[in-house]
Amino acid sequence: MQAQKYSEVEFTVSGHVGVVTLNRPERLNAWTSQMGAEVHQIMHGAADDEQVRVIVLTGAGRGFCAGVDMSRPTNAFKGDQPRTFRDTPDAIELRAFQRKNTYFPTIPKPIIAAINGPCAGIGLSMALFCDMRFASESSVFTTAFARRGLIAEHGMSWTLPRLVGHSAATDLILSARKIAAAEALKLGMVDRVYNPDELMSATLEYAKEMSEFCSPRSLAVMKKQLWLSQTQSFTESMDLADHEMDLSLKSEDHKEGVRHFLEKRPPSFTGR
Repeated sequence: MQAQKYSEVEFTVSGHVGVVTLNRPERLNAWTSQMGAEVHQIMHGAADDEQVRVIVLTGAGRGFCAGVDMSRPTNAFKGDQPRTFRDTPDAIELRAFQRKNTYFPTIPKPIIAAINGPCAGIGLSMALFCDMRFASESSVFTTAFARRGLIAEHGMSWTLPRLVGHSAATDLILSARKIAAAEALKLGMVDRVYNPDELMSATLEYAKEMSEFCSPRSLAVMKKQLWLSQTQSFTESMDLADHEMDLSLKSEDHKEGVRHFLEKRPPSFTGR
């Protein structure tokens, strides 16, 4: 297992799964500008690392992310980081998402949030930009902004209604009330709920299976399709699908996908 420790985030790689751990457990991993910069660096590094095929985002200790750390100076609310556009066709198509706290859709690998405790404010915003959300039964969620004199920031007024519907999103955003994992699951905010002791093992097992049996090329293209479809017409979505299907039929991963199926063996995908 490879491990890299930054000042406020830890990154480990095991097999083809990278785990990004927000690492300020004494503050329930409250978000700072430093943490944001480190997550940004790690995510973009993982995007370029061929070994990493699936990314898990979680928090150290008993919290996922309690929102912005109000106890110390931060520029978490101010402006955007320099937009380091990824020089790939997929990233260029998704460049509308390349803002300070909305760039997860541009990372061409599935990102799974393993929400292990309190998830609030910007922590919830980041979780909503992950591709899937698995939660512990002990998790608690709140949008928080209205109780801090703020507004629905970091894309939450766009992401949350798409997951839970307009009415439920209005309730959660305007009231900033806390909800437990069971309600989050019922609303569709999270995809699965586990016993606290099982969350990470179950999430990593899911990520491991995806990383070993699914084509990295297919995962990247389908993730792009899913995010772009949020702003596309049906015709635009179908045109993109037709174009990508033509390319996938010529890919090495498609050839390997057919071979391993016929030969009844595990796949050996390369992402090409």
